[in-house]
Amino acid sequence: MIVIVGATGNVGTPLVRMLAEAGEEVTAVSRRIAEAPSGVVVRQGDLASPSTLPVEGASAVFLMVPPDFRGSLAPVLARAGGARVVLLSSQGVGTGRHPAVFEDEVRASGLEWTVLRPGGFASNAFQWAESVRSSREVVAPFGDVALPVVDPEDIAAVATAALVSPSHAGKTYVLTGPAPVTPREQATAIGEAVGEPVRFVSRTREEALAAMVNFMPVAVAESTLDILGAPKPEEQQVSPDVARVLGRPPRSFAEWAVRFAGAFK
Repeated sequence: MIVIVGATGNVGTPLVRMLAEAGEEVTAVSRRIAEAPSGVVVRQGDLASPSTLPVEGASAVFLMVPPDFRGSLAPVLARAGGARVVLLSSQGVGTGRHPAVFEDEVRASGLEWTVLRPGGFASNAFQWAESVRSSREVVAPFGDVALPVVDPEDIAAVATAALVSPSHAGKTYVLTGPAPVTPREQATAIGEAVGEPVRFVSRTREEALAAMVNFMPVAVAESTLDILGAPKPEEQQVSPDVARVLGRPPRSFAEWAVRFAGAFK
């Protein structure tokens, strides 16, 4: 049995689907009950209440730590027995932007582990969906700063590989897209996907921060804006890890935009 903790997000949803399609026995755990593929067991649970997570007896466990979680993974890891653990971390841990506490706990657990460090998600563009639908515009800061955003489907595909095979144990993968892309270029790609031009409108850092703190802690918003506005060289580099694990190049932002064009129409 493979347990997915955080099964309804942009990574968890395709991850559950991929594992189910591969014929794996899957238990999908999330704070809210959601639909899942046929044969998948759905459970309501929260990392903040370790007893709600059905990790005992699991062969592998995927952990997605929500931004507002302030506890420890140790209770969950202790109950996971001999499971293989795949942690969804962030590239910011490797570049010193984010704390390493959860990675440290996983590595010290005595369990087989794999750490995934994705850069920015292509799906963060969903925040522009309403403005694209209503006025065909994208409003964002740092319009000409390019980062190699990663398709969450690629993150899920790498996680699937790590959950089902011990060959990824003890490895840390940095996951990016195939090329850096700016917010202005993302607006153009969305426009091409929906078949109408989408205008880019510049927003100040202060304006962006005021909007972001409505759905994430201030410290997380500040560090995110630091990456978006003044990325370190390694945060702009394309990592080879998606291609190494999957045997194919990572998907581009333009491909992601075509796949989700309906959200912007």
